Amino acid sequence: MSVLTEFYAGDLLALAKIISHVENRGPETDRILAEIYPRTGKALSIGITGPPGAGKSTIDDKLCALFAGRGQTVGVIAVDPTSPFTGGALLGDRIRMQDLTANKNVFIRSMASRGSTGGLAVATTEVIKVLDAFGKDIILVETVGVGQVELDVAEACDITVVALVPESGDSIQAMKAGLMEIADIFCVNKADRDGSGRIISEINMILDIKRDKKKRDFPVVGTQAVNNLGMDELLERIDKEHEYLKTGDNYVSHRKKKIRYDIMKTVEHRLKARLAKEILSERRLSDYIDSIYAGQGNPYDLARNLVDDLK
Repeated sequence: MSVLTEFYAGDLLALAKIISHVENRGPETDRILAEIYPRTGKALSIGITGPPGAGKSTIDDKLCALFAGRGQTVGVIAVDPTSPFTGGALLGDRIRMQDLTANKNVFIRSMASRGSTGGLAVATTEVIKVLDAFGKDIILVETVGVGQVELDVAEACDITVVALVPESGDSIQAMKAGLMEIADIFCVNKADRDGSGRIISEINMILDIKRDKKKRDFPVVGTQAVNNLGMDELLERIDKEHEYLKTGDNYVSHRKKKIRYDIMKTVEHRLKARLAKEILSERRLSDYIDSIYAGQGNPYDLARNLVDDLK
């Protein structure tokens, strides 16, 4: 029996094997992804993003329990910082969510960011597809929490939840980071702290411009995730956003937007792989560096020539 046959039969070990294969860019990755693609497009993917310390893992944990509690199957992708020694994930989120690991409806996978500057591991979008094809109803994606550069989560997921905390400056940082633009829902976590009412009001005032422009609601929810307070309201808001995405022209435009992202991201991955293997190997790069250091040429002409010579 092939691993894909076992995968289609709902075998969790087969799921884990395929995710590992995809994450490590195994030789059969393209074939596997192409074969499972027709089974995708059914799951709801939710990105949990925001600055470090906002309690994203706790929010993720509580949401996961709520989804599972109403009978939905959940896949969790926790993108951890890369270990500088092994290149693997530090597995912090898997440790924090260990209470859910015994739930048969929940599958948790930690992935290393591997230097990705967008807050998502390079293979994350493909692993979302794997979990979708496996039949998960909900896919939660928690980003590494690097703040101002983790904007690609909005492109990879159907709904983006931005988590903030009441401490001063967070809303300003959100604006600088572009988080105001990517968020479908704001979650002000640790709302028992001083300043929570102020930051909720401040975010609402800023969002009024966006609401008027896009003619839709962008809710701001106060939570105390560690005490499971406000999580029901957050879940309700996610459900409403999901219903919005499924209505009328919204569904068509959203699906096409996701397909566009898949095409662009896949082409980008392939070009980077070809660049490293065929065009700009370490040996060639070293030679180019030595030549430019010696005064022969410059990086700009070199880059243009390399791109122009692509066939």
